[in-house]
Amino acid sequence: MLGRNHSSVSEFILVGFSTFPRHLLPVFFLLFLLMYLFTLLGNLLIMATVWSERSLHTPMYLFLCALSTSEILYTLAITPRLLADLLSTRHTITWTACASQMFFSFTFGFTHSFLLTVMGYDRYVAICHPLRYNMLMSPRGCACLVAWSWVGGSVTGLVGTMAVFHLTFCGPNEIHHFLCHVPPLLKLACGTDVPVVAKGMGLVCIMALLGCCLLILLSYAFIVAAILRIPSAEGRHKAFSTCASHLTVVIVHYGFASVVYLKPKGPQSLERDTLMAITYTVLTPFLSPIIFSLRNKELKTAMTKTFLSKLH
Repeated sequence: MLGRNHSSVSEFILVGFSTFPRHLLPVFFLLFLLMYLFTLLGNLLIMATVWSERSLHTPMYLFLCALSTSEILYTLAITPRLLADLLSTRHTITWTACASQMFFSFTFGFTHSFLLTVMGYDRYVAICHPLRYNMLMSPRGCACLVAWSWVGGSVTGLVGTMAVFHLTFCGPNEIHHFLCHVPPLLKLACGTDVPVVAKGMGLVCIMALLGCCLLILLSYAFIVAAILRIPSAEGRHKAFSTCASHLTVVIVHYGFASVVYLKPKGPQSLERDTLMAITYTVLTPFLSPIIFSLRNKELKTAMTKTFLSKLH
């Protein structure tokens, strides 16, 4: 059982944007709503294009569809609640809803990182071992990689959520964030287990995200070495162009995450922390479909072809 039976807190208050001047809230609402709708439409368009275009029925685009699915679900776990709170004067969230939001945001966030790692491995096999590509990236092998990414994300989300919500929350109940996030929730918990859970959660997050990042970097180290051995400039450009969109998304994903999580500890204004958190909860999912659509020539051509065929 989670710690609800032992907690005196039955609901939390998401402080979020309530500290900002009220005249800015409708502006934030409109901006985040447009970004949210574009994120959904962009990812759905990518998935529809891959589904309808037979030339895109390859492992790379299967992984891209799985990535788009995780991004849609990640934003669904966070953004609708954020938008509702921007227009509401009541920012309470029940204990159960808070635990659910943490579980789903953790699950889909970690799944996203694992899928980015799998996509890096796919590019490594395609460029460094092209003759063995069909064997290593068989339909069954690809399905297993996607499935394990989702299982890994779900297990991480479940363990993290159970660890946090097993703690006792004695009050106050104000979460200094716009979502149920681990660090501000741990500040509200009481008991001797809090430091242990805080260190454990930090270790799990660092190991998972840093492990993914290092595997991606290792893949690209081999990829760059292989590309540099290609004699023609055209061949090198063609090989690198297949990785450009994925590499750009990885840089954006881990760049924003490092800014948020590796910032120096010290007194920070709540407004600044809130805006920094928006970078990885709203901005990164918004940029991802744009990058894949513009940087991937094959996908861009297929999307244009699909869109024009619907008009005629």
